Amino acid sequence: MHLYGTQTVTSEGHLAIGGVDTVELAKEYGTPAFIYDIALFRERARGFVETFKKENVKAQVAYASKAFSAVAIYQVAQQEGLSVDVVSGGELFTALKAGFPTEKIHFHGNNKSVEELTYALDAKIGCIVIDNFYEIELLKQLTRERQQKMAVLIRVTPGVEAHTHDFITTGQADSKFGFDLSNGQADEAFKALYKDEYLQLKGMHCHIGSQIFETEAFSLAAKKVVDKMAEWKQQYAFEATVLNLGGGFGIRYTAEDAPLEPAVYVDDMIKAVKKEAEAFGIELPEIWIEPGRSLVGDAGTTLYTVGSHKTVPDVREYIAVDGGMSDNIRPALYEAKYEGAIANNMNAALTTNYTVAGKLCESGDKIIEDIKLPEVQTGDILATFCTGAYGYSMASNYNRVGRPAVVFVENGNHQLAVKRESYEDMAQLDIELKW
Repeated sequence: MHLYGTQTVTSEGHLAIGGVDTVELAKEYGTPAFIYDIALFRERARGFVETFKKENVKAQVAYASKAFSAVAIYQVAQQEGLSVDVVSGGELFTALKAGFPTEKIHFHGNNKSVEELTYALDAKIGCIVIDNFYEIELLKQLTRERQQKMAVLIRVTPGVEAHTHDFITTGQADSKFGFDLSNGQADEAFKALYKDEYLQLKGMHCHIGSQIFETEAFSLAAKKVVDKMAEWKQQYAFEATVLNLGGGFGIRYTAEDAPLEPAVYVDDMIKAVKKEAEAFGIELPEIWIEPGRSLVGDAGTTLYTVGSHKTVPDVREYIAVDGGMSDNIRPALYEAKYEGAIANNMNAALTTNYTVAGKLCESGDKIIEDIKLPEVQTGDILATFCTGAYGYSMASNYNRVGRPAVVFVENGNHQLAVKRESYEDMAQLDIELKW
């Protein structure tokens, strides 16, 4: 069994995380519950940050908070000296509520509204990543009216395809995100921005996909973007000061996955950018990256309580848990694979193959299609590993199921980070019929 971060097995045969028994966590906070190993988050964050420092390269490591957004996680990110990127007014609100330094907030998104851009300008955030021509005109109008300067990056698609699932590949030419580098769109965007009185163009951003296990694609993307920076310097005397290479660093979900350490990704990025900058005689830009999943993905474990069983003779043995696609849509959406264990019986022999089904009214609501476990009893606690990214953040109230509690653990301490959603919570925005 692969254990993540601070996970251990106690003398009672229970799974512990951060020095806290998960069986006790399930009793205190109920299930389903997301348990976050904050020490692992810190370890990963420092792996990225310290590699840049070691290489004496000016950088920002921005937590891509779409992976998991909550006040407490923004506060941990701040403690670790990270920046953050947000992709909506709601994420921006949460970061501001957490007291996150506004100058270290970057705002992404392919369809930012007037209200969201105004909110970002009011907050005087650090940077807006511009995604399309519509947004250029909106920002020009808003900043001109307010006579307010704002740092911006141009998001480009470098035409690099990462080896990943089609739904989570964003750097190829046919993408809803950004300006294409090869068809002249990026050049048009540059011309519209580089001499603007209020929009202060700092450089470019690209993101080539998610769950990437090699560095070659990042290096190729860096080469293409730095080449374009050099071209703009030669033609327009424009000196780009920021190169944002995005995120997408992979994690281990199952034994089939072979992620790299943060330092490996960063080292290769630095080498690629330095090589191109030297070749074209330009200053080394400040390098920004945006790890999200690689900070919180395997730091998160979901605890469920097992309920019903169903045997389909000669076909399948089902166990059902008290959550499902309402707290983890990824198996249904991406065919994502997970591993798990019985948290209250970690040392027992693995004897039976099960399919773990959720409680939602969809036949595709399955958390794990095929997993070998001890003989499972109703009331057992199932731990599903590596659910920290895009679990809670993509959770829904389908079937009027409340979103789970989120609990942080570290050094033997535990605390509620997001309370469980009650029936009252779900109904609080409903309005009774007037006629």
